[in-house]
Amino acid sequence: MDMTEPQVWTLIGVFTAIMLGGMTLMTTLLTRAIDGRLEALEGRFHSRFDAMDSKFEGLRAEMNARFDAVDVKVLALDKDVAALADRLWHS
Repeated sequence: MDMTEPQVWTLIGVFTAIMLGGMTLMTTLLTRAIDGRLEALEGRFHSRFDAMDSKFEGLRAEMNARFDAVDVKVLALDKDVAALADRLWHS
């Protein structure tokens, strides 16, 4: 069976259209799949960072409380040392 030149060009056009359509479909599906995975991964990162932020806030509050306690002790010690120095030099 011999094909005419217009038939050959028609087959080339149909084959090209099928190949481009298939590549477009695969690219679209692959892009959607990757976007879905990235969104899920982003959600996991956000939840873990939020958990770390809350842990750091708790640690910050604990450290501030400890520093305040040390400040109170240092102030009391400073008053005691000042009283001792006063007694020693003014007696």
